Amino acid sequence: MTIFFNLEAYFRRIMNRTGEFVGLLVIRLLLAWEFWEAGWEKFGGENWFQHIQHKFPFPFSIIHTDISWFMATWFEMLGAIALLLGLGTRYAAISLSILTIVATIAVHIPVDGWSSLSDIASGYAITNKGFGNYKLPLIYLILFIPLILSGPGKISLDYLILRFTNKQR
Repeated sequence: MTIFFNLEAYFRRIMNRTGEFVGLLVIRLLLAWEFWEAGWEKFGGENWFQHIQHKFPFPFSIIHTDISWFMATWFEMLGAIALLLGLGTRYAAISLSILTIVATIAVHIPVDGWSSLSDIASGYAITNKGFGNYKLPLIYLILFIPLILSGPGKISLDYLILRFTNKQR
């Protein structure tokens, strides 16, 4: 019985130590990929925001669509780089969360056509048909929570900078 508890404690220590390095890194890499891809698509694409500007929540609805397009493109691309490097991670995660909320309201949750809770629930999907398609943005928002609350983890420039500046004092 003692051997089991020793193995279990050893396993827990290994997993905890590995988690300090790997867990948040994997989240950052996934989100960086997704937001880079979205930003890159906008960078080379045509501005379609003018077709949905009326769906943007205030104050985003009063910003000219060329400015909104530019901001969304660069927030996604620079935010992806920040997440990849783990530099300014909390700020990038907050900025990209706000961008995701605006996109979800404007694109992924069309409020017209919903008449019941079952209609809203049917939008919790990854599809280009039906009510909403807000599952993926919701997953992204949930993945931002540990980055905002815990930071980027030990494999990040934020961690190295903090460690270096604390040694200098």
